[in-house]
Amino acid sequence: MDNVDDDIGLGKQKLSKIAKVKNKQPAPVQITAEQLLREAKERELELVQPPPKQKISDAAELRDYQMRKRKAFEDNIRKNRSVIANWLKYASWEESQHALRNARSVYERALDVDHRNITIWLKYAEMEMKNKQINSARNVWDRAVTILPRANQFWYKYTYMEELLGNMAGCRQVFERWMEWEPEEQAWHSFINFELRYKELDRARVLYERFVIVHPEVKNWIKYARFEEKNGFIASSRRIYERAVDYFGDEHINEQLLIAFAKFEEGQKEHERARVIYKFALDRLPKDKCDEIYRLYTIHEKKFGDRSAIEDVIVSKRRFHYEEEVKQNPFNYDAWFDYVRLLESDDGDGVQVREIYERAISNVPPSAEKRHWRRYIYLWINYALYEELQARDYERTRQVYKACLDLVPHKKFTFAKVWVMFAKFEIRQKNLPGARKIMGTAIGKCPKDKLFRQYIELELQLREFDRCRALYEKFLEFSPENCNTWIKYAELETILNDIERARAIYQLAISQPQLDMPEILWKAFIDFETKLEEFDNVRRLYKELLKRTQHVKVWISYAQFELSVADENSVRKCREVYRQANKEMKLNDAREERVMLLDVWKQFEFDHGDEHYLMSVEKLQPSKVKRTRRVETQGSEQSYFEEYYDYIFPDEEGAKPNLKILAMAKSWKKQEQEEQ
Repeated sequence: MDNVDDDIGLGKQKLSKIAKVKNKQPAPVQITAEQLLREAKERELELVQPPPKQKISDAAELRDYQMRKRKAFEDNIRKNRSVIANWLKYASWEESQHALRNARSVYERALDVDHRNITIWLKYAEMEMKNKQINSARNVWDRAVTILPRANQFWYKYTYMEELLGNMAGCRQVFERWMEWEPEEQAWHSFINFELRYKELDRARVLYERFVIVHPEVKNWIKYARFEEKNGFIASSRRIYERAVDYFGDEHINEQLLIAFAKFEEGQKEHERARVIYKFALDRLPKDKCDEIYRLYTIHEKKFGDRSAIEDVIVSKRRFHYEEEVKQNPFNYDAWFDYVRLLESDDGDGVQVREIYERAISNVPPSAEKRHWRRYIYLWINYALYEELQARDYERTRQVYKACLDLVPHKKFTFAKVWVMFAKFEIRQKNLPGARKIMGTAIGKCPKDKLFRQYIELELQLREFDRCRALYEKFLEFSPENCNTWIKYAELETILNDIERARAIYQLAISQPQLDMPEILWKAFIDFETKLEEFDNVRRLYKELLKRTQHVKVWISYAQFELSVADENSVRKCREVYRQANKEMKLNDAREERVMLLDVWKQFEFDHGDEHYLMSVEKLQPSKVKRTRRVETQGSEQSYFEEYYDYIFPDEEGAKPNLKILAMAKSWKKQEQEEQ
């Protein structure tokens, strides 16, 4: 051993001496790992060639071929007996050589290795059936179902084979052997369907009886009863339902079973029996499982029985549910809405409805914020509508409205909807003074835009125009900045053909120091004068407006107005407006607005002018340049530069050098492109 170790040590020293590399410089041509793998694969493909196809011409050559194949299969099996695929390939090859005896031998040897492998049994039996070896196939199936009785594939294929051969007695015998093992539900259904295919109704009924004993689930009892009903055994079907109810008892009673039982009795016109079953279910089942029972019971009573009894049951159940909800949270106004809606559809005299409404409105929101009162106020509104429309107690309706308005803290907030509904109720009662008093009180206590508008609309419908004028005046005293109010007031006077009064209203409106939307007010005033064809007044308005604002849209609108006036000087006047606008914007250094104005002016000259005027406008068009500016960051001393686009107009003194530079740059770029 020592000599051997010495030899090994000497060999390692020699190898280390040989493997030592002195020149560690990289080779001039580098070889990648991918290239090495590709070359190795190419050499492997060159060496491995597919074997030539062998053509067998005589018996000796066939025997030689079979001997070599069997030897190869046996070698594979010898290497690993547990690989079932090798056995199956071997048996399949023997079958292809029509050597059934050898194939059986292979299958038997495979079963010795793994007799619980389902695939081996299936392939074995299928081989026998394929080659019409019926008795051998029966033998295989018998052995398979004896060894593996819980493998349902064997039983299904075995019974299918016997039925296919017309051996009904044998097929039935196999089914009976299978049923002794109490298999799954589908197996029983297969047996029952087999008997029904051959008109053996009595045998099928017996099987169903055995089936519900082995699998006593609710759905199986229902199937059994429906099977009996379908085949005309009504009394037997009823007994099955009764047996099922007794089987499950009160502790495990099922709603689906009782529903099916009740529907069966309905189908047999036994409505009293169905009613008893529904009541039995409602008494025995938990409340959370009674929703479907209640629904079906209601439908049954509406069709065939007295509606009042079932309605009382349903209302009582739902009332209990809502009572629990409002006890847990008395400020859950949605629950109160559902509660009173239930009673409104059921209560005849209204006593219970009024009681619930009174209990609901007694839960006043503890907060003084309007958003917490919104749902609560609708309880009062619904209460008043119920008294007016359903109970038709108009005096009580009036009391409900008054109580609601007394409860609302009008100094903090109000609900205009309640005031308006109260006034409209009085109008429906032909109490016009009362309605006016209500609206006047509302405006005096808590003036709101909606209250003024509704009151004015009411007086307009009554054609009380003097009252409308008075209301508009109070409205404008309350909210003088509301442009819509001024416009509506002026429109009213226009409708009444009082033009001077309407003009005075518009004039007064535009003189207000503060307006919420002055642009729509000026537009309405200008449109008003335009419709009257008072063009001098329109020009005066435009000039007055331009003293207040130099917005480009005002100038454009002014120019378009001059163009719309149908006379011989309209184009000239329009051009003058554009020129004046351009001059003012130049003085104000409004570059963006000036560009917009020049675009509109250019289009105008293109449509209505000549080439001379068009060229004069084009000479005013600016050049667009990109510039950089410093931007200071808020809250810190840091800053950064950003690029922006600016416009250089030809008529600006400081722009002349820049324009000259831009012209030279364009000329140089054009020359460079021509040389290329």
